Amino acid sequence: MSYLSLTDADRYAMLAAIGVDTVDELFRDIPAGVRFGRELDVPPALPEAELTRHLEELAAKNDVPSVSFLGGGIYDHYVPAVVDAVLQRGEFLTAYTPYQPELSQGVLQAIFEYQTAICELTGLDVSNASGYDGTTVAADACFVAKNATGRAKVVVTEATNPQVRQVVKTYARGFGLEIVEVPHDGGTTDPDRVRDAARDAAAVIFQQPNFFGCLEPAPDIAAAANDAGALPVAHVDLVSLGVLEAPGNYGCALAVGEGQSAGNYQSYGGPHYGFLAAKNDYIRRLPGRIVGETVDAAGKRGYVLTLQTREQHIRREKATSNITTNQTLLALAGLVHLSLLGPQGLRETGETCMALAQYAKDRLSERGLELVFPEKATFKEFAVRVGRNAAEAMRDARAHGIHPGYALGRDYEGLDDALLVAVTERRTTDEIDRLAEVLAA
Repeated sequence: MSYLSLTDADRYAMLAAIGVDTVDELFRDIPAGVRFGRELDVPPALPEAELTRHLEELAAKNDVPSVSFLGGGIYDHYVPAVVDAVLQRGEFLTAYTPYQPELSQGVLQAIFEYQTAICELTGLDVSNASGYDGTTVAADACFVAKNATGRAKVVVTEATNPQVRQVVKTYARGFGLEIVEVPHDGGTTDPDRVRDAARDAAAVIFQQPNFFGCLEPAPDIAAAANDAGALPVAHVDLVSLGVLEAPGNYGCALAVGEGQSAGNYQSYGGPHYGFLAAKNDYIRRLPGRIVGETVDAAGKRGYVLTLQTREQHIRREKATSNITTNQTLLALAGLVHLSLLGPQGLRETGETCMALAQYAKDRLSERGLELVFPEKATFKEFAVRVGRNAAEAMRDARAHGIHPGYALGRDYEGLDDALLVAVTERRTTDEIDRLAEVLAA
């Protein structure tokens, strides 16, 4: 609800129904030493009209350039109107966890179809019902690998999204894992260095395309991990799988990633949904929930929660995840979008991204800007040097109504003058020409 008023009469009626006289009585069991001890320093409540005006004033302060080339994990892809039309149906929009299958067949079937789509795209056998986001599913994959191999080391390539690497390191302390990073070599990762680092490792996590937008030698990295007895884990972009090989087809044990590019708006960075798929060997180790298809007593098709491995369902020591939610509604948006596109539409979207990105590289090069990794094949992102501090260039470009990309110096030494530029199917050649003009200036 967008606005709820609360009068003193409402408050007293609720307290009376509970059986107490004051709000303080609700907290009597909490020791005084851990209570706040004073009134919150917040302004008084506003009437609905004034509150609406105040929120509009705050929203107007958001500085949103009309054209954005910002990527780095969250992308400006087109979201068809049918996505919102389906999501706004009451049976989906108001649904919570489908514990009671007799009341939740529609939601359960939608999750089942989502799992099927993820399996088809990744070339793997089983998918869970979605994850919290594209970073936590990478950490979940580490836990799966540790349990499956009995090893306590995880190798992560430096060209993997910095946020993914940071979350994996954060989780590693709780999982008892050692994290080893393999540096990139000119924008991609050397499989031989992965093979050396993966000795006695539980998993090797790499990104395809990687954070620089470059295409990794993914089959060779997966082979290097398998040679060392570590599980290859590919962090992939769903949109890229319309044109790139599926991770399961080149030897990966698991595939994870951020699903935002399929069906979700950028939403200032979230919420979105993570996806996690695996070979059948690891189905009982997967985090979260899995929906399965079955038949009822009358022989009619039905759907149920087949596996539930969160600690709210089973004993904590046996749980594979302590995140007590997933992103079913947002994953449903991904399913609707992927179903609408179909295999050919997804391929065309990917090819359009690749063609526009190449056009952008050509235009920027013509303007005298230097590509950071000119010899590397890319998908929809690439790194370019702007001849000055990239963060400052980014601020100046925003004054011209263009967000030119992500400043790589935040995460990588020696790239303070480099921007990561993302080009999706929503960008036009005129907008790309404008980007080249602004950055050259």
